[in-house]
Amino acid sequence: MVANILSDKTQYYLQLESQFGAHNYHPLPVVLERGEGVFVWDVDGKRYFDFLSGYSAINQGHCHPRIVNALVEQAKRLTLTSRAFHSNLLGEYEKFITEYFGYEKVLPMNTGVEGGETAIKLARRWGYVKKGIPDNQAKVIFAGGNFWGRTLAAISSSTDPASYKAFGPYMPGFEIVPYNDLAALEKAFQDTNVAAYMVEPIQGEAGVVVPDFGYLQGVRDLCNEYNVLFIADEIQTGLGRTGKMLACDHENVRPDILVLGKALSGGVLPVSAVLADDHVMMNIKPGEHGSTYGGNPLACAVAMEALKVLREEGMVENAAAMGLLLREELEKLESPFIRTVRGKGLLDAIVIEHSNKDAAWQLCLALKENGLLAKPTHGDKIRFAPPLVINEAQIKECVEIIHKSMDVLAS
Repeated sequence: MVANILSDKTQYYLQLESQFGAHNYHPLPVVLERGEGVFVWDVDGKRYFDFLSGYSAINQGHCHPRIVNALVEQAKRLTLTSRAFHSNLLGEYEKFITEYFGYEKVLPMNTGVEGGETAIKLARRWGYVKKGIPDNQAKVIFAGGNFWGRTLAAISSSTDPASYKAFGPYMPGFEIVPYNDLAALEKAFQDTNVAAYMVEPIQGEAGVVVPDFGYLQGVRDLCNEYNVLFIADEIQTGLGRTGKMLACDHENVRPDILVLGKALSGGVLPVSAVLADDHVMMNIKPGEHGSTYGGNPLACAVAMEALKVLREEGMVENAAAMGLLLREELEKLESPFIRTVRGKGLLDAIVIEHSNKDAAWQLCLALKENGLLAKPTHGDKIRFAPPLVINEAQIKECVEIIHKSMDVLAS
């Protein structure tokens, strides 16, 4: 067991949250107040390596000065118009991001789960208008083990009881096939009412589950054969996280609908985007979808700068190199408590082998005590996803922290 002795200041903030906030999260007992680059500091001034990066929302590093400056300068001018009026930045942003990713149109939203909802609406409408699916009969297929949020639609596609139990009734027209199983997907596609398949190129929340190479190309081929839209949920895997700009780029696959979020703002405010070509996007008419904050001037300014930073500062290439180094160094540990090391780029995970079902949690508490923040997922898995600005010396220092912290599992 790890002796987590909390300061009076930390306990004060934890008590505030416990008393006045909903208990819908179970965070590590640390209260953060400042961040810079790969580091965060708690209210007592202790520094930590951030190995979660806001679930990959902070790919560019905490408080990146260029992104913060874009935020501050635009905040002084105009933050919100609503889509009742035009702004001088929306068109500029739309041109920038569609050219950046090679699509004809973008529909701007705020949160990642809103992006997923938008993609499904687009797919259903396309199914009725373009594919000729009978009214109210469109189906969307999802991969088992998926996670794209906690709205009622998102949990309706979940295979995790913690997400969906006692929240029904569920969204109709959703079906689930096993992840990384092309035969099962083809069988599902034989139903002509299928409009789309929505999938994470690498499943993040499931514990960084990487499919076989060729799976994404197989999905693309099947979607082409059966006239089904390929929706790529790149909210966590995109924007350099896996060592390519998009995880789909590892197989040079282009989805019909691309969903982005998280690091699209560098972690400074909620920004998401859904990209598609005209034959998909232009089936939505005025008044049929929208968002008060979607495409606001502040978000447009920040997103453009966040995307520029990724390219101009070589963060994608760094993620590829540092991710390879991280996995190599973790493999060298040869710990009896690490069953698996897996990942791509800087989206990595270890699977803990231990008789204690709380071993991963105990290890994360030990990591915290030793200056590194990470969080378990699904009990025995710990995701390691530092900001993409991390360097070689820092990677090796962090692996040493992980090595030292493993001692807690031997006691």
